[in-house]
Amino acid sequence: MDLDYQDRLMRQHYGGSSVGSSQSPIKCVSPFKLASPSKEKLADRFVPLRTNARWALNFGSPNDKNKPSAPPPKKSKDLCPDSTKDHYAYSCLLTNELLGHDISDIKYQDLSQSERRALVPVRTNPNQNLLQFQTTNRVPGTENLDPSAPDYSLSPINKASQNLLMSPRKAVRKICKQPFKVLDAPQLQDDFYLNLVDWSSQNFLAVGLGSCTYLWDATSSNVTKLCDLASEDDAVTSVSWADRGTRIAIGTRRALVQIWDVSTQKRIYELSGHAARVASLAWNGDLISSGSRDRSILHRDIRHPRVVPDRELKGHKQEVCGLKWSPDKQLLASGGNDNKLFVWDNRSNTYLQQYTDHIAAVKAIAWSPHQHGLLASGGGTADRCIRFWNTLTQQPLNSIDTGSQVCNLSWAKYTSELVSTHGYSQNQILIWKYPSMQQVVKLTGHTFRVLYLAVSPDGESIVTGAGDETLRFWNVFSKSRAENDSHSVLNLFTQIR
Repeated sequence: MDLDYQDRLMRQHYGGSSVGSSQSPIKCVSPFKLASPSKEKLADRFVPLRTNARWALNFGSPNDKNKPSAPPPKKSKDLCPDSTKDHYAYSCLLTNELLGHDISDIKYQDLSQSERRALVPVRTNPNQNLLQFQTTNRVPGTENLDPSAPDYSLSPINKASQNLLMSPRKAVRKICKQPFKVLDAPQLQDDFYLNLVDWSSQNFLAVGLGSCTYLWDATSSNVTKLCDLASEDDAVTSVSWADRGTRIAIGTRRALVQIWDVSTQKRIYELSGHAARVASLAWNGDLISSGSRDRSILHRDIRHPRVVPDRELKGHKQEVCGLKWSPDKQLLASGGNDNKLFVWDNRSNTYLQQYTDHIAAVKAIAWSPHQHGLLASGGGTADRCIRFWNTLTQQPLNSIDTGSQVCNLSWAKYTSELVSTHGYSQNQILIWKYPSMQQVVKLTGHTFRVLYLAVSPDGESIVTGAGDETLRFWNVFSKSRAENDSHSVLNLFTQIR
């Protein structure tokens, strides 16, 4: 090799240091010894850090900045009900195919979230192999006895899985958690024992505000002042519409019951007889029943009003704050501040039944329109329970602790659902599915106790009132009839035609 060329080559390699031309290339110093020592420790291989690689979502290098990263997985609460339902169906399908189960139908819409997790099938046989490399031996001649045998099916999945995929699915009912209308209700009293809101069959909402009673037309949203008791030094303590929606009863603080004609906006009767405020009212045709702080219940027929009431019911030891007639108008349920629930017959002055399981005031009372003799009641702050009673057999059926004061109860018109409003301390509105008592939805928005509740005449909407002086309207119920209607032989009203 040319010595000049070798010298230039060595200078380029060593950064310009000169090497004598007379030096032999064999005697030159190794470039690995002349190079500046590196501060990093060299290893024979590179082991990447794979702690945050997320291989389930991204198969590329976690340090690859040019490749877009996969979005983070969604939490379960962000998943829509349809995707959650599909995921549950897919899990059941895999369970059928891999574990040999026979799940052919899913009633997902009737399950709560905890039950959906609990009902996900698991492998019950610990000796069952998940992956089998050979089929099980079969007895000759018994192949056709197994309808799910894959050897004779055109589908790659068994018969149970085919039924699972072809089973009809009901649309999940979605309830809006926001009110569709909010109205101001100044001077709406924050008193647990009063009943100041009622919705008529003619779609008029009556609200007692201080000494006045207002009517709100749900069709046109017009507001009318029906009466003002300020000149009489009185205040409204309860309102109740007659069944036909043309007359309204108003209970007052001065122990009076006034009957008003809505069409003429005139007072027809003023009935006395109580010694204290009238906190609860209930109609039975032309018969008006009133409950008072004087612990009595009075029955009066407005067709022949008398100074002396037709009948007087005595049994409560404290104020009567809840009154409800049964759908057949034969029984009257009354609740009082003495923690007792009474059931009265329409033709007797003594109570037929007495229930004393509540340990707080019983204001919330509701008769089921779907099952004859089924009565629901709710207790106050110390009780917090919704209890169900069979008035045909006088037996308690069920009890559930709601966690807060039960102020009102009302059944859905077409489905086996129940709405309850609550006070201390959560101030929420709950929709329940009966008889499982699973929570369908929880509605919040009121900042005070939800003391008042009324259902619209079409059975779809409810209105709630609270001490925050607001009325909130919610769409909560469906018009579809319940599939599992009661057909008990004890219910004579479903048998007679």
